[in-house]
Amino acid sequence: MKPLKQIFALIDINNCYVSCERLFQPHLNHRPVVVLSNNDGCVVSRSEEAKQLGIKMAVPFYQVQELIQQHDVAVFSSNYALYAEMSRRFNNTIQQFVSAKDIEIYSIDETFIELSSYSQTDLNEWAQEIKATLWQWLALPVCVGIGHSKTEAKLANHLAKKNSYFNGVCNLLHMDLCSKEALFQHIDVAEVWGVGRKLAKKLHALKIHSVFDLAISDPEQMQRKFSILMKKTILELTGTPCIELEQTRASKHRIISSRSFGQRVTDIHALSEALSDYLQSAVQRLRKEKSLCSCMIVFAQSSRFDQRQAFYNQSVTIAFNEPTDSALIMNKAIMKHISTLFQEGIVFKKCGVILTGLEPKQGYIPDLLADTHVIEKQEQLQQVLDSVKNKYGMQKLAIGACKLQDRTWAMQRSHLSPNYFSWEGLLALGD
Repeated sequence: MKPLKQIFALIDINNCYVSCERLFQPHLNHRPVVVLSNNDGCVVSRSEEAKQLGIKMAVPFYQVQELIQQHDVAVFSSNYALYAEMSRRFNNTIQQFVSAKDIEIYSIDETFIELSSYSQTDLNEWAQEIKATLWQWLALPVCVGIGHSKTEAKLANHLAKKNSYFNGVCNLLHMDLCSKEALFQHIDVAEVWGVGRKLAKKLHALKIHSVFDLAISDPEQMQRKFSILMKKTILELTGTPCIELEQTRASKHRIISSRSFGQRVTDIHALSEALSDYLQSAVQRLRKEKSLCSCMIVFAQSSRFDQRQAFYNQSVTIAFNEPTDSALIMNKAIMKHISTLFQEGIVFKKCGVILTGLEPKQGYIPDLLADTHVIEKQEQLQQVLDSVKNKYGMQKLAIGACKLQDRTWAMQRSHLSPNYFSWEGLLALGD
């Protein structure tokens, strides 16, 4: 464990998805805006104006449609390609201020920074400068929280968002103990990083209601009642860092690609297309991880809540003689088993692919009897697929017909904005 003087910051994009949509459509500024989840199911991002109308996070879209129409709320489907590119630029901008080794990309809209080596800097001034730069360069509004631990930085960021007094930057290092305790007494313990609503109920039963209550509890006793993670959380709340930066993510044990259909599927060809599409997404992540897959689980199911038919859930497990990262080989294997998954008369709601038995590609030695010529040929084909997609976009080349327009099974995105970073979505002069 490092000394107490360790310093962390958390930079978080305010209402990330909404802010990304507003960048290219400035007429939406000061207008209520919401962004929806997959298949336009629930609200997952809200502008401040939408929050003031009483639109709650994760509320089903259909429940607030009348309110949305009444107040002329702008509605968007999730545009993941746009948000991912904005996230990349967000982190590249942060690296203009600190070294890459001091950064942990925590999520699409959150980045931790280890600031111990910058302790001689005026951190409030530094935070305001990076906040202003992100707005000037990317039109992304952010808040910055600074503390002696990652958990403190998270709480400081929460305070910066909720209190205009901080002007978007809350530095717990410069706050006197009485002020800090007073603020912590007014924050529900559920807001603590790693606690959440479910665990908060158990803490409430122990009369631990606020962040302050948790911070003054006995770490050893709480470890016995809960876990070592609870002990670390309490220590972090008192300024003792227990959670270090993660510059590299641990390799995945499995990769899952699954989704509910935009419209129910009753046709074997539509099911085949959907599985092929989800497989290619999984393989893309597999190759990015530089891993090989030795086992694949493929499944298809109906809705548990459809009272017109009994719940149907079928899966097949496919083992590969040689671990592979070839979408062509895996897709061929799925097509061989599609008749096992499909059943006439079943109305399918969801399907997916799970890649397991993952191992690093680097240093892998094929079996002595393996046909290395075939392995090399498949790798060359996959590299061609990758290069075309990287150059012309992910929708330009695929296996089968899964990328054609207007597939009935495809995720419903009725309110999708353009991807302004693609050739098709580039703004023309005069727009």
